[in-house]
Amino acid sequence: MSSIVEHVVLFKLNDVDSGKINSMVNGINELVNLDQLLHLSCGSIHRLSSTTASAFTHVLHSRYRSKEDLNAYAIHPDHVRVVKESESIREDIMAVNWIADQVPETLAPPPGSIGKITLLKLKENVSDEAKLEIMEVIKEKFQGISVGENFSPGRARGFSIGSVSYFRDLGEIEAVDDQMKLQKEKIGDYIGDTIVVEFVRIDINEFIDVVIYAPLLQCVRAKMYSTKNFQIINSGFPAKLDIDFLYSDV
Repeated sequence: MSSIVEHVVLFKLNDVDSGKINSMVNGINELVNLDQLLHLSCGSIHRLSSTTASAFTHVLHSRYRSKEDLNAYAIHPDHVRVVKESESIREDIMAVNWIADQVPETLAPPPGSIGKITLLKLKENVSDEAKLEIMEVIKEKFQGISVGENFSPGRARGFSIGSVSYFRDLGEIEAVDDQMKLQKEKIGDYIGDTIVVEFVRIDINEFIDVVIYAPLLQCVRAKMYSTKNFQIINSGFPAKLDIDFLYSDV
């Protein structure tokens, strides 16, 4: 596979009905089984950095073999249903799509991976040559990163270059942040605004009944009324889990 299509959506969801939010996130994650998808993950944003987009609360990242597969996903009845059911809680949305010619070794990062998405809005009159230079600098600094120019300007709000990469823990993220400072020295004059989103990839499947998303987890105590499978998504801190089983026959 010489290239893939990256699809990133940022949502601002109201917090009036947490049940509807969970239903939307779970409904989107269940779309991963559609034939058109190589990867899909949707969840809450752990950290967002931007001067203009501080209100977004959730992120979706998915991958496709082609633009045709992305278009087929967009009109698939299951996707249309989830979109329609979440209209009442969706206050804002933006989306960026790009073709990545540097395909990551792992198309579907393992659960617990930390995703980092960076969207760049360039200043006016930046040349095509400068855009290529920006993308080459990003590729040079970050091995395995997916980067490309947005081809769907309708909902992108002027953001024209996107990149995404996944990391094992916070230590790797901090190392990349140091590299970002060096990167800005080379391409900073071209950039008008930046959105940086960090999130934890959560895997929902038939074997996982309870998912605890806790980037700063240190201790959890839970009372159980029935047997459940637990998955703790933890960003690198040591954690302790105490479970009380309230049924004596468990």
